[in-house]
Amino acid sequence: MTDPIGPVDATRRPRYTEPGTFARLPRIDQVDSADVSIVGIPFDSGVSYRPGARFGPGHVRASSKLLRPYNPAVGIEPFAVQQVADCGDIAVNPFDIAEAIETIDTAVTDLRKDGSKVLTIGGDHTIALPILRSLARDHGPIGVLHFDAHLDTWDTYFGAPFTHGTPFRRASEEGLIDMERSQHIGIRGPLYSKHDLEDDAVLGFQVIRSDDYEFDGVASIVERMRKRLSGGPVYVSVDIDVLDPAHAPGTGTPEAGGMTSRELLNTLRGLVGLEVVGADIVEVAPAYDHAEITGIAAAHVGYELLSVLAANRG
Repeated sequence: MTDPIGPVDATRRPRYTEPGTFARLPRIDQVDSADVSIVGIPFDSGVSYRPGARFGPGHVRASSKLLRPYNPAVGIEPFAVQQVADCGDIAVNPFDIAEAIETIDTAVTDLRKDGSKVLTIGGDHTIALPILRSLARDHGPIGVLHFDAHLDTWDTYFGAPFTHGTPFRRASEEGLIDMERSQHIGIRGPLYSKHDLEDDAVLGFQVIRSDDYEFDGVASIVERMRKRLSGGPVYVSVDIDVLDPAHAPGTGTPEAGGMTSRELLNTLRGLVGLEVVGADIVEVAPAYDHAEITGIAAAHVGYELLSVLAANRG
């Protein structure tokens, strides 16, 4: 086996130059195969408030140029022990959500066919449903770890069943999630009704609120997370609005009272040793992102997820 090809050497080629891939990693056509495939899904036809997440993949890539090869928090070089490659974007129909969902399912399944794990950059949260459909065909029901300000288990918007606020209800109804091993982290803000939480529990989710970080601390949250997720495959879905708007202003449905980027990154590191089979980062909307604050946070989320996948290879 040849050594993985890593990022362009920033001591020899300035960070503000090409390539425009995530973390300046090689493209998929520059490697024989990939242990982890990074792919963008520039789709936001499922949003219910501010649009713009279709431009998220390019923005997160541009914001990832400062990432470096060694992660001291995890003690690993995520690009040295696994081949990571950028597969570009999946071209999806912006005018037909049902067709877009089918396209995403097919494309992600194709990327996974040789055993590659897929890290997806969205796009709005609608994309999580077809990714879970693809994974569940191989793994069966999957434990879902969902970082978000919102539950995303509502039924419909304007009668539409497939939106960024409904993917995990549809996934539960379709038997894609493990109802004993799924969890929301970061939930906060007003709801439509107290029944939203009651319905959510029936669909298989345990809730860790954003306020729990204030009262319990990161270590306690990580302990609860690991207890809930252990014993099977885990899919990690990170809506960037899980962060407080101070840490992620560039998103479509911001809510006050969120997590700090430090709390999120430390929580993600707690996934080392769990069977993570895929992940996404969604809802980055660059039009609202002053000074790349949100893009940089999302890029670091991606880096920590790649570090977890690298650490778990051992």
